[in-house]
Amino acid sequence: MLKELKKDTLSKLVYFIPKDKHSAKEVKEILENHPEIEFVSLVGIDLRGNDTDEKIPSSVFLEDIDKFIKTGIQTDGSSVVLDNIATLNDAKVEIIPDRDVDWFVDYNFQNSDDKTLLPVGTLRIPSFLVHNGKKVCSRSILRKSIDNFKKEMLKLVCKNSYVLNSVGIENSNEIKEILLTSATELEFWVNTPEDKADEEKLSTSQNLKEQYWKRTQGTVRTALEKSIYLMEKYGVNPEMGHKEVGGITSAINSRGKSNHVMEQLEIDWKYSDAIQAADNELIIRNLVNDVFKNYGLEVTFAAKPIEGVAGSGEHTHLGVAAKLHNGKIVNLFSPSDMTAEYASPIGFGALMGILKNYELLNPFVTSSNDALNRLKPGFEAPICIVSSLGKSVDVPSRNRSILVGLIRDLENPMSTRFELRAPNPMSNTYIIIAASYQVMLDGIKYALENNKTSKELENEFSKKSGEIAGYLETHREYRSEEDVFEFYTEEERNNLFGIPPKTVWENAKNLEIHEEKKKALTYNNVFTEETINSFKESIINQWLNELKDRIICDNMEIVRSCKKAHFEDVTDLDIVNWQKIHTLRCYLMKDKTDEKSLFTRIRDAIDNQNYDLVSTLQVEMNEKIKLLKDLYIAYKKNLF
Repeated sequence: MLKELKKDTLSKLVYFIPKDKHSAKEVKEILENHPEIEFVSLVGIDLRGNDTDEKIPSSVFLEDIDKFIKTGIQTDGSSVVLDNIATLNDAKVEIIPDRDVDWFVDYNFQNSDDKTLLPVGTLRIPSFLVHNGKKVCSRSILRKSIDNFKKEMLKLVCKNSYVLNSVGIENSNEIKEILLTSATELEFWVNTPEDKADEEKLSTSQNLKEQYWKRTQGTVRTALEKSIYLMEKYGVNPEMGHKEVGGITSAINSRGKSNHVMEQLEIDWKYSDAIQAADNELIIRNLVNDVFKNYGLEVTFAAKPIEGVAGSGEHTHLGVAAKLHNGKIVNLFSPSDMTAEYASPIGFGALMGILKNYELLNPFVTSSNDALNRLKPGFEAPICIVSSLGKSVDVPSRNRSILVGLIRDLENPMSTRFELRAPNPMSNTYIIIAASYQVMLDGIKYALENNKTSKELENEFSKKSGEIAGYLETHREYRSEEDVFEFYTEEERNNLFGIPPKTVWENAKNLEIHEEKKKALTYNNVFTEETINSFKESIINQWLNELKDRIICDNMEIVRSCKKAHFEDVTDLDIVNWQKIHTLRCYLMKDKTDEKSLFTRIRDAIDNQNYDLVSTLQVEMNEKIKLLKDLYIAYKKNLF
């Protein structure tokens, strides 16, 4: 249906209701004037980033609209991820609308309204999840983080007024409010249904950079253009859409349709306040998925859908500004003289806060097997806790091997911000932004309460391993202007920047190991022990269930697919290669009377809740499966 709808028809639709029009009277008027909006849904975000969706008929909603808007609805907490909070014997959860953000209308372009012949819409109302009178969802944590940061930042600049001159503000009385600005970049893969990835062709194409920024064609081009057009209608201000590094050239059939599509794309949009940024990402993911499906294309937001080629990231941008009473906006990360310093003391403090506390931030950023598959050395994967500033103040850094980038433009001080490069499209953006601002605040407190200048903080940030610092850890380094994968060995990276976790369990354990750093998250009760433990429990459960019921099963199919293929003209190399392959297959999957296979040992360790052993065996399994695939490719290449 989307293909047939003309732009003048699409212009008749209501795409969002701004936050200043959420009174019962105004909402009722909009719904009555647009009968194509047949449903209302309250959208709560659980601790894993899943969003609720109920189809409440608009007629039912309108009958008691005041109650719906003020007190929402109730649901069974077992249907959302709130581990150890909404338990089976205490499962009632209330979903209560957030009236301080835009509400979106989600259109089903496969279904038309009988009266208007327009696509059926669902008014999606971002909402809080409330259990026993407490807000316990991702949205509420982000809201608390925003409120806490604004309040504490204002107190800090008032008490430590020396810092105001460094950002071009004369007096704290000039400041009306603190603003938090955020944005994400969405990467994703599209393909025609049932087409399987040819890893070798994709890898070759990536190495040759055949797809990066290349002109889109056929249905991919149309779907991308339609997505950007609709994003404008939703008021999220798209900046661009383009091909990413992954993909191969699709074929065009005799009817001009695209066949064998396998391409990676990226869509970017402008900044919003922090909570609206997370909401924007949610609506855009749904929009992109729906539009491309309407054009016969499958979309995946998985971090690493295809092994051996680039995964999909979702770089998360974080900024802080002050709005003055005269209406002027001042970027608090930018120094008053952009040609003399990289960042203000506030900017340096924020950067140092992320890096020092990243072991506590990382479990929220990298919380799944899929995410860890993307974060491996190579492919510009940000696995090292390190940043860069630039080789000189007048040459901004473009080091893509680092975890956090300082983005700055000498001609535009408003652009200064930090880019966290580790998140992926399936990450919980609400939680990531909330945790990021908490750890940034921790570093800013150190910088301002100790009257640190930009130069002093730059020196500490640039410290060498073994040098004692006031805030950063003695044994670590935090700055590199080099490609960390080319300049350092793996051992040097681990010693200088910390050992990156290889499994979800290794990452989750950081929430226990780094007890002192956890105070940055729990400061002013933004994250609580209850919510942290609930999140931890949820990612461990997902890790174990995926490992036992999906990953091992997929790997069993890989083992079974490696079959003996030489029968004549056999060489000694064929025999040796096959023997290696067969031995590896048996080790992975074949139980003996006196010895269990690796797959069985992993299952047993899961059943026995020996998660340290599960983690160790998973790393071994990943290495053995990669070796098996490489051996089988070499074996097949030598056969006629």
